[in-house]
Amino acid sequence: MSYAGITPDFRAILLTGRQTCQKFYAEYETHMNPTQIAKNIAGVMQEYTVQGGVRPFGLSLLLAGMCEGKPYLYQIDPSGTYFGWKATVIGKNSINMKNFIEKRYNPDMELDDAIHTGLMTLKENYEGEMNERNIEVGVIGMDGKFRILKHSEIKDYLKEAE
Repeated sequence: MSYAGITPDFRAILLTGRQTCQKFYAEYETHMNPTQIAKNIAGVMQEYTVQGGVRPFGLSLLLAGMCEGKPYLYQIDPSGTYFGWKATVIGKNSINMKNFIEKRYNPDMELDDAIHTGLMTLKENYEGEMNERNIEVGVIGMDGKFRILKHSEIKDYLKEAE
């Protein structure tokens, strides 16, 4: 999960999501799929838009996962709505970045091409110098395991993006 917005709100949502996943696993002895997680988190966020005495969460989320060998990507907005995507962005200047990525996205892309396209999209709208020390790239493999690329790997991709 990644976010754009208020960090303490993200921590609260992340904790709630983790607890929900743990309770689900304890009860059903299987993991929640990404769609169930997105729906649950969106429900929590939506509740905060209608309750008295609390403010809505000030963040948008990207939630990615794998289920039965199929990748899922969801965007969850502060209103509690969630959307499934093949590729998307959130945060500052997201409209321009969405246009940029839509022109370059191809559903048959290899992982290297997808990372390269993502970095080009980020670089197009990045303020200051983008390097391997001030960005992170996370990848979910076909085995469903998440990993963050090492600085040396990001550096190599950035050289290709020049």
